[in-house]
Amino acid sequence: MSNYGWMGSIAEFLTCSPEDWLETLKTNYQKLYHQKSAGTQQRAWQDCGEILRSQFSSITCKSWTLIFEYELPGEGGRRPDLVVLGSGRILVFEFKQNTSFSNADCDQVAAYARDLSEYHQASAERPVTAILIPTRSTRENIICNEVQILNPTQITPYLESLNAAQPEIDPQTWVNSTYAPLPTVVQAARRIFQQEPLPQIRRAQSAGIPEILEFLDRLVQQASEKKERHLVLLTGVPGSGKTLVGLQFVYQTDHTAIFLSGNRPLITVLQYALKSKAFVREIRNFYIQHEARRQSAPREQVIVFDEAQRAWDIDRMSEKYGVQSSAPSAVLRICERTPDWCVLLSLIGEGQTIHVGEEGGIEQWNQGLKDAIEPWQVHCSAEQAQFFQTATHPTATHPNDRLDLTTSLRSHLAKHLQTWVTCVLEGEIDQAKRLMPLLIAEGFDSYLTQDLEDAKNYCRDRYQAQSDKRYGLIASSRAKNLTQYGIRNDYLSTQKLNIGAWYIDPPEAESSCCTFDRVATEFSCQGLELDFPILGWGDDLTWQDQAWTTLSRQKKVQNPLQLRLNSYRVLLTRGRDGFIVFVPPERKMDKTFEILKSAGLQRLDSIRMSAADLRKE
Repeated sequence: MSNYGWMGSIAEFLTCSPEDWLETLKTNYQKLYHQKSAGTQQRAWQDCGEILRSQFSSITCKSWTLIFEYELPGEGGRRPDLVVLGSGRILVFEFKQNTSFSNADCDQVAAYARDLSEYHQASAERPVTAILIPTRSTRENIICNEVQILNPTQITPYLESLNAAQPEIDPQTWVNSTYAPLPTVVQAARRIFQQEPLPQIRRAQSAGIPEILEFLDRLVQQASEKKERHLVLLTGVPGSGKTLVGLQFVYQTDHTAIFLSGNRPLITVLQYALKSKAFVREIRNFYIQHEARRQSAPREQVIVFDEAQRAWDIDRMSEKYGVQSSAPSAVLRICERTPDWCVLLSLIGEGQTIHVGEEGGIEQWNQGLKDAIEPWQVHCSAEQAQFFQTATHPTATHPNDRLDLTTSLRSHLAKHLQTWVTCVLEGEIDQAKRLMPLLIAEGFDSYLTQDLEDAKNYCRDRYQAQSDKRYGLIASSRAKNLTQYGIRNDYLSTQKLNIGAWYIDPPEAESSCCTFDRVATEFSCQGLELDFPILGWGDDLTWQDQAWTTLSRQKKVQNPLQLRLNSYRVLLTRGRDGFIVFVPPERKMDKTFEILKSAGLQRLDSIRMSAADLRKE
């Protein structure tokens, strides 16, 4: 079955009658989606066809290939209106029946081009250009954030102005080429559960994930043969693929294995998506079963502890479970009961300690090794190895810098997002501003607004008819001024959130995040992601006297400001395509709004056609 609506040369398009062309589009659409195309869709096709026939009547490059409604494989129906292959280039067109364009229009076509460039094998190393056509526009051609905005009467002059970049692209090879974006955590879990291979993309390979999995397999083989116990600490920035590594590791090993997490929302979402509670388990139950109630040995000898930065200290473990040791000590002690050997993989997110009792840090693992009975071998990055030099029990430390994932895979091509977030939260605002053009060039869209409805409309417009896309409201649990704007982050409202349905159910479902009815806080979005979150920035972290400050106070918290900064680090790194920050229009929030604008966030309500952003052709 074809994964496009119509394909042929410009010459073939001109000789095909409008009626036959439209009928082919309608027929292929129905085959692909098992439903008839809507009248609005058919009128859009007709409008597009009329413009192109008029434009192409005098074009000289009639051998170029037109591919209408090409579906990006596995992307839930995402499809640019037109892809043109010519002069060794890939030109991605989106037509909008308007006199002007919106931010959402521009970002939509830019995302198509970005994903083809990064994930489509036949497009690799080829020039890929995003082109937006407001079909009723009379303005001159402009370039806006790498997107070419064309007057519909200027399509042919623009195409004929392009120089040959590389040898021509074979259209059949192109439409049948592999397209493999890195899946979300939920998509990856489904594939593994269904025993489907995870896609191999360039960024996952460059991040060293395949090598890490091979290393872990060799380590398991060594441990089982030599009867050894190994602790592996895999650290990484938010979205760097730690959880994907853990999921894949558990399901590719030939030995009994379990995936544990202290992140209850992640467990709930995965279990909801998979309709199974056997796939992943909550570490709370692990503590209770093997330590709090009786000193028993788990049957698994390969154990993955996800979100291990959430490892509680002695006080919190004693309060919650009656266990008189820190979480790392308890896990190591449990693993020592496994017969003969064990491999424990701990996945640690950097700068993501947001709970009471989590401030002990990685030093707690060193203390756990001091209390250990069996000899352990520790594998971690060189930076983390310093914490394991003082363990009194015989412990071999093996530094391995592959075990520190420094690149975020969550945010598509936004390689600089983590650095930008760090600069903002550390108050390095000028440096953050210098980084923002790099994020924009990479196709990561980030905005600032004081109008929540504008933010909601942007998401609805950008992802219209893209049923696999998810957008919604996220906010800090400690902000007190957001509920009056419809961001219900209060305790009672968030406790009623069905987190599995919020992430998984389709946009039209009442329980979906896309309805903007419920809010996920830092506790219910850590380790998970949306395509485009709207972040409500509240009064629990404000800019005062040239620094971030908080009035939030919590019992048994050593550094409340650091927990607030970490919470906003989590919230700012949940988006795959970008995010919008909503700051309430209140006097006490004015300085916060201005500092975020100074850090490079573009105002959503501003037209992206300022003199600084545009250049005439």
